[in-house]
Order: sequence, then structure tokens, then C-alpha cells
Amino acid sequence: MKRTALSLAIAGSFFVGTLGSTAYAGSGHSHEQVAQSENKVSIGATKLNETLTMLSGVGGFSGGNVIVSSGPDGMLIIDDKLDSMTDKLIAALDKIGDSKNLRFIVNTHWHFDHAGGNKELGNTATIVAHTNVRERMSTEQKIDAFEMVIPPSPKSALPVITYDDSVTIHFNGEEIELFHYPSSHTDTDSVVYFSRSNVLHTGDLFFNGLFPFIDIQNGGDVETMADSIADMVERFPADATIVPGHGPLAKMKDLKAFHRMLTDTTALVVKMVEDGMSLEQAQAAGLPKKWDGWTWMIDKPTWIAIIYNSLTK
Repeated sequence: MKRTALSLAIAGSFFVGTLGSTAYAGSGHSHEQVAQSENKVSIGATKLNETLTMLSGVGGFSGGNVIVSSGPDGMLIIDDKLDSMTDKLIAALDKIGDSKNLRFIVNTHWHFDHAGGNKELGNTATIVAHTNVRERMSTEQKIDAFEMVIPPSPKSALPVITYDDSVTIHFNGEEIELFHYPSSHTDTDSVVYFSRSNVLHTGDLFFNGLFPFIDIQNGGDVETMADSIADMVERFPADATIVPGHGPLAKMKDLKAFHRMLTDTTALVVKMVEDGMSLEQAQAAGLPKKWDGWTWMIDKPTWIAIIYNSLTK
């Protein structure tokens, strides 16, 4: 019943617009409308330093933000967007270096908008991810909130190097450190830290200035995610450059603001649950106006539903 309420809140909507220019596709025609929208989407590049570049969607939704490391050892990327954006991703890589020198793909988690390019790029590059990413991608998965059934991935898309807690990749003069955070956005999440460059990719543990989608059905938990963010604030340098899973390039103050939103809004819903409110009553009570600016695909009633369902699962 709880999951159905969340499904009703966001099923039939699929995010195809730019952050700040959001568009929605109705469930009956979502695949057609998403495909039409993707024809207009390009991939923009933001240079972070001499070896690192962030790639993000322009004019629509291309999937999660990507970091590219390009240097004497070749090319490594963190995440690889939607499957349908692979040709545009390859073109963007070729503007930075030579995509034929792509040696490693790191997946921050298993979701289709971050690992969609694995199928093609994994034919020649080595995919690295947490153990649970391979396990989930090897079997059929469901995201009921989006009315999605995702079939098992082909062999080329599966991670071939996996780890449980952490691993380090030595590449292009960097110690690239991967840390797993359990039961947060999903049960597959990792963050990636480029120690020399002081650049952190958070995957979908961080939606900059946006209510996050937390995949409760697939191991996510709102309170654990807040704990994970608190750990990241303590673990990484205060002056780190942060690439979120979605949203613009960030600094530590933005990650702290996201943590405040998580803890403050969760505390409000905790009180609603303790007072015996149903989900519908909690949504009617709403959240303070100060959180209006965090709405995108996930609006305030949907965010309340995510928190409520996580607390009462």
C-alpha cells in the first residue's frame, strides 16, 4: 500500500528536461516523448583541471553527471549516462581526447541513467563497481515508482572488477579512491575521490539543490543516506570540488545544505509518523515554504512519500 502511494505520486512522469527547465512525459507516451526529447539534448563539458572534465546534459536529460580523466594513461570515466546517449557521450569524449583510449568505467551505482553506456563501452573498457552493482545488473530489477522493469544486462555491461568496501585505482597521476556507502540512495552506492585534484564524485548520494529520488525498493534508506552525507562532510576536504549525481557543480557548502534539507525534512515527517498521521495526511500537512525551491521531478508531496515510506517500511 505504501509503495503504491509513492508510485501514484511519481509514476507516469519521467524527467526529460534540464535542471531548472523541467519537462515531464506522461506514462502513456513516455518512451516516445523521451526519445524525441533526447534528439535535442547535447552534452556540455566543464573543465575541472588539466586532466579532469565534467560532462552534463544541455537542453534536456542525458543521465547523471560524468567525470572524465584523460591523460598519459588513457581515459577513465565515472558513470556513462543513459544508453540512448552513448553516441553523444563518445563524441564528447573525442573532444577531450580519444575515446578509443577509454580504459576504465566506474559506476557509482546500478541505475540506468548512470550505467546505460556500459553495454557498448564495456566491450573494450574495464568496468569497476561495487559488488551489489554486478549482482543487481545480472538479474531483472524493478523500480515500481517509475513503473519500470529492467531486464538483466548483457555481459558487456557488467562490472568485471568489484569490491565490498573500497578500492583505489592509480591512473593519470591520481589515487582514485572508491568508497561504498551502504543502504543510502540504493544498496549499490559509491563515491569517487580524486585525491591529487581534490575532486569528489558523489553519484546519486547528492542531488545538488534538489529533492533526491531514494530507491527504497532497492536498498535505499532516507536516514542512512543522511548519515552517509554527514560522513562525507567529515571525510573529505572542506575545499573539495564536488560533482553531484544530478545538478550543477558544487562545493562543500552545497553538500552541507543538502544534508540540512535531508535532516530537517526527515525530522518533520518523523513527527508526523509519531503523531499517527497517514501518508495522505502527512502530504496534506506539507513542508515549509522554504523548501519550495528544491522541487523538480520530485515535488514536496513525493518527497514526503519517499521519507514516509522509508521510515515505515
